[in-house]
Amino acid sequence: MSQEDPRREELSRMIEEIKRKLQIVNGAAIKAESFSLNKYDEIEEIYEMVISKPSFSVSEMDAIVSELGQMRDRKPEA
Repeated sequence: MSQEDPRREELSRMIEEIKRKLQIVNGAAIKAESFSLNKYDEIEEIYEMVISKPSFSVSEMDAIVSELGQMRDRKPEA
């Protein structure tokens, strides 16, 4: 087992928890596999903020989802 495996699993867990807490309807649009481990620290910051708040306004949810969308890896189209 490589050192990246636990971080990858934790990244996946954080993304899933963010989606659950924000009640994201189209969860398939935000897949943990779409995020590089290079973004781990930024995603952890978002995760900690999301978990610490009891609720979110629509604009806050929009901003969080938008930020996550910008953090996804962009794969070149074949």
